[in-house]
Amino acid sequence: MKYKIIGDSCMDLTKELKKDPHYQLIPLTLQVDDQHFVDDDSFDQAAFLKAAAASPNCPKSACPSPGAFLEAYQNADADMIFVVTLSQHLSGSYNSAVVAQNMFQQKNTGKKVAVISSDSASCGETLIGMEIQRLAEKGMRFEEIEAGARAFLKEMKTYFVLESLEALRKNGRLTGLQAFFASALNIKPVMGSDSGTIIKLNQARGIKRALERMVEIFAQEVKNSQNKTVAIAHCNCRDRAEYVKQMLEKKMRFAHVCIMDTAGVSTLYASDGGIIVCC
Repeated sequence: MKYKIIGDSCMDLTKELKKDPHYQLIPLTLQVDDQHFVDDDSFDQAAFLKAAAASPNCPKSACPSPGAFLEAYQNADADMIFVVTLSQHLSGSYNSAVVAQNMFQQKNTGKKVAVISSDSASCGETLIGMEIQRLAEKGMRFEEIEAGARAFLKEMKTYFVLESLEALRKNGRLTGLQAFFASALNIKPVMGSDSGTIIKLNQARGIKRALERMVEIFAQEVKNSQNKTVAIAHCNCRDRAEYVKQMLEKKMRFAHVCIMDTAGVSTLYASDGGIIVCC
């Protein structure tokens, strides 16, 4: 059976996956003051970062409408459609995809649609998409693929270290988080995800030490790494991503390690210099 993997545009794809016709992304829209950026192939990261740095206001994002998802379902040349979105605790993208799913399946009973909240973002969405593809290529049934993807995301770990948490804080994505932010002392928190909600795991002075601490936590928490793929997403800091890759590979063995650039939504929240690691 033919399959399609639809993500919102926070699914940061590698160069190879961007060319894969099984994948399609539904763009969110970003806003800095009166400037609007569509998070698609036209997104200019440098221009967005420049605009965000120059503005006294925090950038905003707007999730896709149900109509955008519905159109994608209708046009998909596939019997099985799998949708992976930002954590439903962080964005309305998941709700839009579910509303579209209900509308679509009222009239299209021949196609099956599964909508999955990633409990993550960025390369976390990507890893779930890759797992769906792995299962689909094995010829598994729709229900088996969906169950496998949901089991995968429950085991998946998400970690990140950012130069600044201001975009997350000002957009209400750190609600309820008890954290110590001491920018004057250059304290950088090591963050993670707990069922799709952002949590603080540790902290260190300086970005380099925070990345090292993140890798230490990763090595403690991730089991059977030799069978897993690690995805590293970076916002305008390829050298920093390579450094994290080297540290991880010194401590553990992996089936594969891939590095990708953040697209628009991930760039907004990770900010310049941010690193996200998922496994």
